[in-house]
Parts: sequence; C-alpha cells; structure tokens
Amino acid sequence: MSGYTPRAARGRTQIFLASTLYGAATLAAAVDAGSIGPADRRLLLISNNAATPETTPAVDEMPGFERLRGRFDRVLSWNETISPFHPGGWSPRSDDTPLWERHLRLLWNLGEDDIELVLESIQVNPAMAVAGVFQGAPIDVYADGLMSYGPTRNKLDPLIGTRIRRLLHLDLVPGLRPLLLTEFGVEPEVLPTEVFTKVLGEVADAAPRGVASASERIATGDGPALMLGQYLSALDILTPQEEEELHVRMLRGAVALGHRTVVFKPHPTAPARWSRLLEKKAAELGAELTVLDTPVLAEVLYQRMRPALVIGCFSTALLTASVFYGLPVARIGTEVLLERLSPYQNSNRVPVTIVDALLPDLEDHRAVAAGAAPVDERAGRRLTGLVSAVGFAMQSKIYPGLRPAAERYLSAHLDAHTWRYFKRRRLTALALPGAVPSQLAFIPRNEAVRRVARRARALKRTALKRTATG
Repeated sequence: MSGYTPRAARGRTQIFLASTLYGAATLAAAVDAGSIGPADRRLLLISNNAATPETTPAVDEMPGFERLRGRFDRVLSWNETISPFHPGGWSPRSDDTPLWERHLRLLWNLGEDDIELVLESIQVNPAMAVAGVFQGAPIDVYADGLMSYGPTRNKLDPLIGTRIRRLLHLDLVPGLRPLLLTEFGVEPEVLPTEVFTKVLGEVADAAPRGVASASERIATGDGPALMLGQYLSALDILTPQEEEELHVRMLRGAVALGHRTVVFKPHPTAPARWSRLLEKKAAELGAELTVLDTPVLAEVLYQRMRPALVIGCFSTALLTASVFYGLPVARIGTEVLLERLSPYQNSNRVPVTIVDALLPDLEDHRAVAAGAAPVDERAGRRLTGLVSAVGFAMQSKIYPGLRPAAERYLSAHLDAHTWRYFKRRRLTALALPGAVPSQLAFIPRNEAVRRVARRARALKRTALKRTATG
C-alpha cells in the first residue's frame, strides 16, 4: 500500500480557531489548564470576521497577543488562506472538500498527521468551513461568552455534530449548565477561572502605553464608572440614534449615582461621532469623561483601573466583572432588546435574558446602590428554569425534551415581570402555558380551527389587495 502511513507512526496536529483576542486568551487558558491533550504541533488559525477585514486589526495584531503566542507552534491566517473570500460567508462545496483538505495539508505542511480541531461558534462560518474541510477530525468546541448557555442557533449537520467531544466554557454563571450542543450529548467542561484570569493578567501587563498611563491617571482615588459599548446598531437591533441615546442613558445613570469620573470603552468599529456626543453631554452634566480609543479587552481595564461600577447592556464582560473580579455592575437597555430581538430565535436572546434576570437596572438607583446579589451557584440554579423555558421556546424542534421543564416554569412563574422573556404568539404556536386563556387552550392543537384561521387570514389579505388596487 504505497504512500500509506500507519496510524501509530503519524503525528498529531491540533488546529485552534480564534477570531477575537478574548477567544485566543480562552484557548491559552485551556492549554495552560491541561484541558487540551498532548500534540506534536499546535497551530493557531486566526480569522478576521470584521465586515471589512482590511481596515480592522486581526487578533494577532492586537495589543497583548504576543503574550499568548508562545502557547502555539505557529500562527496562520484563515483570511489569507481563502482570499479573496470573506470568512463569514465562505465554505467549500461538499464535492470540493477532499481537494481543500489536500491543499491545506500541503500549504500548512501537515503531511498525514491526525488532525484535532478546537473551534468557536460551530454553527456558523468559519468554524463550519474548517470542520467541513477536515471531515474526519474530532472537534472540541470552546465558548467564551453567554451564548453557551443558550440553544444551538440552528440545526447542526450530524456529520459535524456527532464529531464534537466537549464544550469548553468559562464559568460565567456558576450553577447554570450550558444548553449549547446538548442535543448531541456533548458534555460541558469548565475552564478554571483562576487560570483564565492569570492569562488575562498577562494580556493586561502588555497593555499599550497610552492605556496604561490613562489607567494610572484615572485610577488615582476612587475608581471611575466604566461604560461598555457594544455597537448594537450593527446587529440591526437598535438604530444608530437609539444606541447613541442608550450611551447617554449610561452616562446620566452613572452621574446620578454620584460618579464624576467616567470612562467609555467604545466598540472597536463604532463611529467616532458617538464619542463626541458623549463628551458634550458629560460637559453638560459636570462629569469628566475619558474615551478609550485603543482596542483593549474590558478585563484589562478591570485590572488596571478597578472601576467603581461597570455599566453595559448585555455584554459578557458584565459577568466577568462581577463573577471573576468582584466588581459592582449594572445593566441598562435590556428591556428594549427583549422586545426588539427578532425573530424570537435570535441567539442573543439568552444572553440578554441572563443579564436582565441577574443584574440590577442602572436606573433603579436603590438596587445599584445596594449592590447586586452575588452571582453564585444558587443564583445560577434559580435561573435554570427560566433559561430552559426560553431555550425551548427558541428551538423547540432541536430540544423537544425541554417541553416539560418549560411547561413547569411557565405554569408556576409567568407573571408581570417574567412576561418580558416570552412572546404570546410564540407560546401560542407551541401550545405552552400562558399562550391563551385556559378555556381556549385547545385551539393551538386543533387542526380544524387552525385551518379556518389560515383561510380567514388569506381572505383578509385578498380583500386588502382588492381595496388597494381599486
């Protein structure tokens, strides 16, 4: 059998995919913690998923990355590999995958090594593309955010899903078990918090001089209030004007709580005019505002300036501030997002739900001043019923086994406050408690009634068209 290398004689190469510095730090922590098995080579594959990668720095160009590089034998660029295609929109045709695997083995000098993949966001490209190229490779998925607690956003190809061995995740909500990928029986594995924060400390030590000096200046005396921008208009959740107003509400809320020194960390791709508007408002309110234009992890600022309060909408960084660093936090705008997220299956729904349920509202001054209850295992366990119900409502076909848990939660806990997490139309479509008055509960299950309703809607549409044309 010419050209065949016995399995025992082959090397083992691990390929890690990262599109953010936070993700690269998570991978470094996984390596340091021994959560990744031994290998002959470890390759870090960088993907720049920005809308215009040419104008946005990639992970390996960001401040602090050099402290992470030593965990890997080589750093590769996915953008260069598939150029001129964009990582977020390209994947190989199924007939072409053997050619692509052969090409990448030559390009990256993989030989006949056995390949292991450690991927992020497995439901979308570029992770799906990489998994598709190396069809026989086992996969570990790592999750660095709150989305790991929500359902898989769409039905995953069993040829990929059945190859996934583990979900490596940070313990952002102790006591709450991730729902992601459980439809394939994938077991979650927590990455040690102390190892992750140590890695983040290395990144913080390499902070740019401008950030370091600004942090030292701001941190003298009481810590500032730190505002986290997310650029929600880029996700079509808010309009740019609404997001500007959300930042102004953050500023007003901080000042109302007595903070006179405020730091704004904008999203790296946010327009500069937002910062100028905030500076004008800060002057009107008598607050000193510092805008940090240098791209840097929020966790670097936590370590550098120890803010007195961290304010955001639904950023994962709110939970790292509270759980990993013990900092006071407050949320704002989540009630609007819960209403606006569309469709109901939007993968941001569970992160927004978690932040809304766990953290105090910035504009509830009494709750913020009292401090949020610690996000501990008891808090996480209390959240399990809500997340299970929301997860089932989002992806009932992927997680049919969650129906009893959703029915129990909705029957016992649906009230004026918890209604914000659900939509009556969604509950009606799934025949869940709270959908319609109990005496009409048979309707969603009755095919005859549903057929009549569909016909009535069709007649109404026809009548409206005739009126418009007449």
